[in-house]
Amino acid sequence: MRLIISFLLVLFISGAFASATDAPLPPAEAPAHMTLPPGFRATLFAGEPDVVQPIAFTFDDRGRLWVAECLSYPNWQKDPTQPGTDRILIFEDDGAGHFSKRKVFLDHIVNLTSLEIGHGGVWILSLPKLLFIPVADDKPAGPAQVMLDGWNDDQARHNVANQLTWGPDGWLWGCHGILATSNVGAPGTPDAQRTKVSCGVWRFHPTKHKFEMVMNGTTNPWGLDFDDFGEGFITNCVIKHLWHVIPGAHFQRMYGQDADPYAYSLMESCADHIHWAGGDWTTARGGAVNSDAGGGHAHVGAMVYLGDNFPDAYRNSIFMCNLHGNRINNDILAPKGSGYVGHHGHDFLMANDPWFRGIHIAYGPDGGAYVSDWTDTGECHNYNAIDRTNGRIYKVTYGTVAPVKVDLAAMDDAALVKLQLHKNDWYVRHARRLLQERALAGKLSDAVRPALLKMLRENHDVTRQLRALWALHVTGGVNDELTLELLGNPDEHIRSWAIRLSLDDHEPSPELLSRFAGLAKDDASPVVRLALASALQKLPVAKRWPIAEALIAHGEDATDQNLPLMYWFGIDALAPADPARATGLIARAKIPLIREYLARQIAGLNE
Repeated sequence: MRLIISFLLVLFISGAFASATDAPLPPAEAPAHMTLPPGFRATLFAGEPDVVQPIAFTFDDRGRLWVAECLSYPNWQKDPTQPGTDRILIFEDDGAGHFSKRKVFLDHIVNLTSLEIGHGGVWILSLPKLLFIPVADDKPAGPAQVMLDGWNDDQARHNVANQLTWGPDGWLWGCHGILATSNVGAPGTPDAQRTKVSCGVWRFHPTKHKFEMVMNGTTNPWGLDFDDFGEGFITNCVIKHLWHVIPGAHFQRMYGQDADPYAYSLMESCADHIHWAGGDWTTARGGAVNSDAGGGHAHVGAMVYLGDNFPDAYRNSIFMCNLHGNRINNDILAPKGSGYVGHHGHDFLMANDPWFRGIHIAYGPDGGAYVSDWTDTGECHNYNAIDRTNGRIYKVTYGTVAPVKVDLAAMDDAALVKLQLHKNDWYVRHARRLLQERALAGKLSDAVRPALLKMLRENHDVTRQLRALWALHVTGGVNDELTLELLGNPDEHIRSWAIRLSLDDHEPSPELLSRFAGLAKDDASPVVRLALASALQKLPVAKRWPIAEALIAHGEDATDQNLPLMYWFGIDALAPADPARATGLIARAKIPLIREYLARQIAGLNE
């Protein structure tokens, strides 16, 4: 009898637990169940039925939240000429952590995965296209313009293009996963002239309409953000979760061949840990098993916190949503050699709800962090049992937060310049883009560039100098004369960015190339040498030799986590162009990997 009672008790408890997880916590109750560090609180900004399936969001210049609802996943619409099931909503904050106004900007969108505001409209990934829709009075002001097409949605499944984000360089950046290759270009571009896009990071210039890969590799990156020094980071699934976005890098992949046929080995993640207990990624789905490690292998969303609400200890650390762990992880970004190492911090938020599926995370004008919750069971491989009735957006703040009302577009140029010094980078980024837009429209005040130049030369904080430099660049205020001046700057980050920006629009002058070769030989900073290694891939092969010869003579770089392979990716086009001259590089190289790979490549050319 006692055995039967015990058995029935187990069945009752199991049934009660199962029924408790048959539905998510009610939206209004969910924040109270969350566990956060002392001093933090979570509130419900919006929940079903006001929002469902929030796959992405962004802010406009008034601090309002534009949310992409994606009901088309996982059965992507095959015919993009037919009305879709997705839409864009606009939410306005009432200052108390909950929205006060809601409107539909556009519905019947096809295969919507991401959106970003800027240059007079909204940019959306409506697969297989990148669209630009002009906006006036919160309504479309004209037909959608197809900027790019060729994104693969059908075969890519949950590895589709995503994460539209403005970079400090004024380009629109995004991510792409490994399951299928896209063939991207402007409408009508012949296949031979299109760019093959597998897993990695890409960028598109909003007015010059240039498209290019920034880096290749990883698995399914679905999170992208930048730190105070303008360095990009992505979060990823299956293999390691954190990657420093180095232009020109070829990183490890889950499987498959890298685009570079001479990439004999690939670069590693900057993370020194994983968020599961180890073993094959398929063992990383059990939240309880992997709880102490961080929750699991699937990471979505990335926020490098540069706001002004969280304690300063969190600044420049990266937050990411962990699907299987129903939580938000926090990694500490520490400089190391030419790049960074990511250490595991304390997990930041525990949702304590098995339905929590964080997708996107970003800080807003009051410094509070918004988190979108897909609100479902399963994971990205769940193609059959999708619950499209749920979705939440939470807001996480520290201490008391005063309501913020802003309208940056109404500010004059001088005020936007001053915002480059704001502690909250939300203001910095929006102000920089507005200055870029006014410069492109020929409406920029003559006082802007001198003011930014003064900030660049006289401010004592290098992160503020960098902000001035980026703002000068996007407004057309950087020329060869200034670049040559900056190459002599005492700070390695200024010199590094001077190199990077000089290659954005055109081939460097002979004088700049000569200075690059001099820096490659004599600059003591591995950060600068990394920028030069990235620059090699943007130069014509015939003009790479002096820089390459100087870089590979740095024997001290042999143990750096990035430089040996970045040097290789910059010089592996030299041997096919001139095998005899490349053979001479073997004797000059002080890095064993370079000698080995050059010999291997040249031997293969002679077969």
